[in-house]
Amino acid sequence: MIGPTGAVRVMVATRPVDFRKGAEGLAALVRETMGADPFSGAIYVFRAKRADRVKLVFWDGTGVCLFAKRLEDGEFRWPKVQDGVLRLSAAQLSALLEGLDWRRVHEAKQVAVPIAPS
Repeated sequence: MIGPTGAVRVMVATRPVDFRKGAEGLAALVRETMGADPFSGAIYVFRAKRADRVKLVFWDGTGVCLFAKRLEDGEFRWPKVQDGVLRLSAAQLSALLEGLDWRRVHEAKQVAVPIAPS
């Protein structure tokens, strides 16, 4: 899948939403329930009650984009249902969208560069 890289902000709404909503409805939810700007360039991720569906809404600089996916077999690994928002890295989002356990994806550890050969 072609996806985001680098320092993109990914925000996951942890409560399921009405999946009949389109791009405008989800952008309104970003503003009202997440208290964020849907036109900031961040990617906002929403889940349905059924764990096999996901929708993303984001601003690409020219318009609001809506991405939807339904897994044919299995379920997405969702965080515990609670009020609030969870932040993911681009790598974690990619794992989530592939149906993998995104919690196993971690940032690369910082390694000290040697000053002199040992």
